[in-house]
Amino acid sequence: MSVNTPVGTTPAGLAQVEFAIGGMTCAACAARVERKLNKLDGVTATVNFATEKASVHTATPIRTADLIAEVERAGYHAELIEPDQPPAEDDTDDRHVRYLWRRLVIALLLAAPVGDLSITLALVPSLRFPGWPWVLLALTIPVVGWAAWPFHRKALVNLRHRSASMDTLVSMGITAASCWSIYTIFFHSQDTAAGTGVWGLIFAPGGSVYLEVA
Repeated sequence: MSVNTPVGTTPAGLAQVEFAIGGMTCAACAARVERKLNKLDGVTATVNFATEKASVHTATPIRTADLIAEVERAGYHAELIEPDQPPAEDDTDDRHVRYLWRRLVIALLLAAPVGDLSITLALVPSLRFPGWPWVLLALTIPVVGWAAWPFHRKALVNLRHRSASMDTLVSMGITAASCWSIYTIFFHSQDTAAGTGVWGLIFAPGGSVYLEVA
């Protein structure tokens, strides 16, 4: 079936098609795609987040290209699943897993030392060395920037479409914690007197635990 073939006007009178949906990261994404498709005249669609597929029923002729375009306007990708075509071997999922795994490994390698170092310097101010805030910042930026970029990218896409998902929540949490931590270590770190210990971590203006990699 060509992407420009009207659904429901094929030789077999097919009134149902399936699409593989890409770019979904949570159930809210599936619900958004489903709402977009159901706004089209004569279209009844269900989207399954687990299988990453959309099942579309049409009561009136509509081009599959229009359905795909509607999904893309929502910020996702769609590909028509041919009913008579045998499933092709696709390593997309494997590549995506490797892509996320690399980011996770880098994040762990940097987050462990920056977490330990920031807590140690917050608990024992006498151990602070010249330029320590810049060291923490240098270790933090790859984690909250590069490693977390998939969350930020999806959050930006959601913002463009005036919507939100779990990616938005995660991105906002990372950004808020990082900004507050950077502000704390550069502008309030001197407010903590040596020996304030755990109570200083909780109550002192500059004594909060630095959460650059939260």
